[in-house]
Order: sequence, then C-alpha cells, then structure tokens
Amino acid sequence: MKNQNVSLKQLSSCKRRTLSFVSIGFLAANAASFPAAASAFVHPIATSSKASAMQQQRSIINTFPLKEEPNKHLLQTKLMSSTNGSDESNNNYPLEPKTYSQRWVQLAYLSILALLSDWICFSVAASPDSFEHAYPGASAANLIDIFLFTNVASCFFVTDVVTKFGLGKSIKGAAALMSLGCLMRSGIPDLSWLGGSEIVHAADIVQSVSQEVIEVLPDGISDLVDTSTLTEASRVAGLEPYGLLVLGTIFVGFAQPYFQCTPPMLSATWFASNERATATATALNFNQIGIAVAFLVGGSMANNEVGIHSYFGLITLLCAVTTIGTVLQFQEKPPSPPSKSEIEKLVRGEKEPPFLESVKKLFSTKGFSIPLAAFICSISITNIVGTFIDEVMERGGVTDQLGIDLAGAGFELAILVGGIVIGGYVDKTKQYKPVTLACLLATMFFVIPLGLTDHMIGNEPVLLVAALLGLGLACGPIQPINAELAVDVTYPSDETAVESVQQ
Repeated sequence: MKNQNVSLKQLSSCKRRTLSFVSIGFLAANAASFPAAASAFVHPIATSSKASAMQQQRSIINTFPLKEEPNKHLLQTKLMSSTNGSDESNNNYPLEPKTYSQRWVQLAYLSILALLSDWICFSVAASPDSFEHAYPGASAANLIDIFLFTNVASCFFVTDVVTKFGLGKSIKGAAALMSLGCLMRSGIPDLSWLGGSEIVHAADIVQSVSQEVIEVLPDGISDLVDTSTLTEASRVAGLEPYGLLVLGTIFVGFAQPYFQCTPPMLSATWFASNERATATATALNFNQIGIAVAFLVGGSMANNEVGIHSYFGLITLLCAVTTIGTVLQFQEKPPSPPSKSEIEKLVRGEKEPPFLESVKKLFSTKGFSIPLAAFICSISITNIVGTFIDEVMERGGVTDQLGIDLAGAGFELAILVGGIVIGGYVDKTKQYKPVTLACLLATMFFVIPLGLTDHMIGNEPVLLVAALLGLGLACGPIQPINAELAVDVTYPSDETAVESVQQ
C-alpha cells in the first residue's frame, strides 16, 4: 500500500483525470442498461391460504414484539382482518407500515460512529511532519495504510457477524472495540481539566495499575508498550509506543466496516421507503465529516508531541462517550416494520446466506454491476482528491496550511450536503438513473479545473475552490444513491452484504 501511495503521488494530473474519465466513460457507455428505478424490482406477494397466512401473522408478531399490550392487540386485529376480509386488493400486506421517532436516534449514533472512525483513520493526515517527528522512522501514510488494509479484511466478516448477532449487538460491540483501540493509541486521557480531585486520583490509580499489569506481561506483548523506543520529547509528552499505536489503529480499522456497511440495513429496518436514500446518504457520508474534522482539529492541535497526546486523548474521550450512549440507546429493530418491502421479507421468512454466497448471488443479479461501477467511480474520485488535497490546492494557488485545511473540510462537507439534498430528491422521485447520470456529467465538468497547471485559469484560487466544492456536491451523492439502488435491484438480498461488496 505504501508503494501504491508513492505511485499515486507520482501520477501526473493528466493521468489522474484520465482514470476519472475512464470510469465515467464506462458508465456512460452502459447508461442504457442502468436500472431506471428500484420500484420495478419490488413486488408484493399474496398469501396462498388462510392457514399459511395465520402462520405469517404469528411470525411477524414474534419477530417484532410490541412492548405495549394494547398495541399488540391492535396489531393482531389488523393481521386477522387482512386475511379474513373480502377485499383482497387491499390485503397483500398483513399490516400497515409504521415509522418511529427512535429511527433518528439510530441514525444519529451510526453517523457519529462513522464520523469518529474516519477521523481516527486520518487523524494525523493534516500534520504528518509533526507525527513523524514524534515517531522517527514512522509515517502517517503507513498508519493510514494499516487502517485501510484492516478495514478491507473486516468487510468479509461484517455480513455474517450482523446476521448471527443482529444489528444492535454488532454496532455496540464495534463501538466498544473502537474505544479500546483509541485507548491504546492515547493511553489514559488527561482528565485534570475536568477539575475535581476524585477524577484525577482515579486516573492516577488506573495509570499505576496499568504499569503493574505491564510488568507481568510476556516479553512479546510488553515490547508493544516499551516506552524506551520513544524519543525523550515523546516520552515526556506521554505518547504511547508506536507498536501500541499500530495495534489500536488495527482495532479501529476492524470496527469501522460495521458503521460503513450497515447504513442500508439500518435504513431498510427503520425508515420508510421515501426516507431511505436520505438516511443512507447521511450515515454513509458522515465519515466525510470525520475527515474534515481531522483536517481542522488535527491541523491545529497535533503540531508537536504534547499536542498529539492531547489530540489523541480528546478522540478517546469522544469515542467513550459515544460508545456509552450507543450501548444505552441503540436498539435492534422497531416494534413493527416501516415499509411494505420489509413486511414482505418477513412474510417470506427470508434468511440471509453466508457472505461469500451472497457475493455470488449479487454478481449474478442483472442490474447490480452498473450501480457498483458508479459507486466505485465516485468513491475513487473523492478519495484521491481528498488524499492529495494539499497538492491540488497548491497547484491552484492556495499555499497556506490553514487555507488548505479549510478547503479540504469544505470538500468533505459538500459531499455530505450533496448526499442529503440530492438523496432527498431521489427519495421522492425514485429517479436513480437520470440523477446518477447528471451527477457523473457534473463530476466530469468539475474535475477539469483541478488539474489545470499551464493556464491562467489553473492558478485562480477562487475558481479552484468553487470547482472543489462543486465536485463534492456532484460526486458525493453518487455513492448513497447507488448503494440504495443496488439494495433495491438485488431485493431481497442482504443490505449489509451489498454495501460490503461496494466498500
């Protein structure tokens, strides 16, 4: 991966634009086969007999247990009337879909966890020189590579873990794993700023216990926490050894796919059909806000060894608070399904196959490959531009670090805003194909100014920043829109498996 990063940096701007145009050209050439709308792939089913209908009713009630007894009786009445009534045209589904306000709590926690995970991934991207000074011989790029390698490996397990343990337990477990990884990276955060001698004393006790535990660890493990490998400045600042930093990064990298591959499943489980694209866009693109925060906060805090220690401690505290909230408030599923498609899945008794089997099924499904290509095109462009934002900005005349950090943050924010706004439009109209093609065309237009170096137009900071923001607004929404389209095209396939493949 390190060599890959080096080679990417050596690419000329012309070659990078060529990669983008090839991806966009492939999609344009296949525009005729692009699924126009997902609604054509979802069909209601009818019950075959009263006996089977009664079994389906009981299955749905057991799957979505209602907390309040009066509501349960009401649901049973609806189920009975749906199969005993004479008007079969209105009885394709045994109960009416219903949404609950808890869905916004679910979305908020998943979005914040995604934000934190990418913040941790790119935490030192804005201050690589300071990081390399604190850890001689180490590289910020290598740390990001380790994170991304672990992320990819974890994607192969997400689907099966969520199927076995459920969405709620999986998210809670991943949140706890991420907090543990942050603790390894930062050590016990400095809580003296909270005031109160009890808190400071408790932190001292934890620190002393940690030292005692380290003394009895096997040599292979104790080497990870050996502070003798640190420089004097890093040791005085309280930084953790590089081996422990890497191990913590691996933990967070393994946890991240549980926040990035599950938004389509969360949307299908909790949100109405006309809210799904917006919900998916919010959760998927909130990781972009994490990258923006890494540029802004990391660029200002992580400028020396003391700053890096405080910076990592801040991230650990925020992760711990979010994890506690997730454990207490994140739920498995709503009392009843939010959409007719979810009711249909329950009626059918769909069970998700193992991940590898799901992958084979997805690629054999007509209409899946084009949304996948659109997703890959979008995420490739946004990742390349985000990674080399300093080079792009300097080429266009933005040279001060604060300006570069603000431009990078603005780009990531534009991705989120575009996803929410355009995703909301797609929710209402279901125009997946024309919206995706329009976004691809706009992406092609906005990419061009980012690579111009030999013209007056390429050295205009205002034009460059405007093109960068336009690129975020146009290219970012392609990912959540086509994630939702892929889920609908492959219905009733596992939403998490779909997103795992795309990621």
